[in-house]
Amino acid sequence: MFTGIVSAVGRVESASPNGGRGKREGGGGRVLHIRAPYRGLKKGESLAVNGACLTIEKVVKGGFTVHAVQTTLERTLIGNWQKGRSVNLERPVRAADLMGGHIVQGHVDGVATVARVVDAGDARLVDVAVPTDVAAVTILHGAITVDGVSLTVNAIPRPGVVQVSLVPFTREHTTLGRLAAGDRVHVEADVLGKYVRQLCRSAQ
Repeated sequence: MFTGIVSAVGRVESASPNGGRGKREGGGGRVLHIRAPYRGLKKGESLAVNGACLTIEKVVKGGFTVHAVQTTLERTLIGNWQKGRSVNLERPVRAADLMGGHIVQGHVDGVATVARVVDAGDARLVDVAVPTDVAAVTILHGAITVDGVSLTVNAIPRPGVVQVSLVPFTREHTTLGRLAAGDRVHVEADVLGKYVRQLCRSAQ
């Protein structure tokens, strides 16, 4: 489990189709080598990479490698990542850690598109066109995860569009400060909203 509080920005050092192996050799998915400032990483540990929970396959000097399987590629943008891309990173929360964001599973619900970016004083307002399932469980002043960052819903300008407000710290310490109209991002809806929706459906 994560909280959406990004602790580092990493960089993709290399990306290849399962290390270059074909399907006959057990290939599929995509292997990423990511540079990160963390110490004490362990093989088998989970990390949120732009909001997608991935398992560390190997710890290497200055970073780690992960394998994104085919189902992950179908739900995320990871299949398009190339060397040099910056990514938001978060290690799993410990039971005694501060809960600075909200409950984030690292299960990307889909890909959204940035519709508009506008500065408003010291804040930057970002309108994001989200998938239907995400919009259905998103409420004003609720929570949403964008590329692994826990954000508060500032407004819902129109159906299917969620507005978030980026403070200077978030812009400086995550990749969200570089967002522009037309960019695509990972989104995860608030898990509480998803459970409430399912319970309501079951009660009908």
